[in-house]
Amino acid sequence: MRIGELAARAGTTARALRYYEARGLLSARRDEKGYREYGEGDLRLLEQIRTLQDFGFELEETRPFVECLRAGHPEGDSCPASLAVYRRKLAELDALVGQLTAVRETVAEQLRRAERAMGELAAEASAPGGPEPGCELGGQLS
Repeated sequence: MRIGELAARAGTTARALRYYEARGLLSARRDEKGYREYGEGDLRLLEQIRTLQDFGFELEETRPFVECLRAGHPEGDSCPASLAVYRRKLAELDALVGQLTAVRETVAEQLRRAERAMGELAAEASAPGGPEPGCELGGQLS
């Protein structure tokens, strides 16, 4: 199949395929007129690359999976180099989850503090002669 058909079947662009080729992730054969020719195996390589990128892998991180497929393995993740990339990515994700959890806890504590302060202001306002409740935007507390 030609580059346009492969791009359409893979859900990408011919420009992306030429970029992958320039990066050594995709190899095109040339027909007698010089047109790029691809086979079903190339579609499988692209599916592997796109799936990994959808999962947040950088393009260069897909290389061991592509090489594994090219080596004849039915799955791109059944080689030691692919497993190493999975392990690194999981460690990155675990670190990000830890950071996000810490940020979430900080935001949740800020919300609790703000809600307590708002409740205290409302209680003061409901006392006889208490201050008129308001916020920094000039609105009234309910």
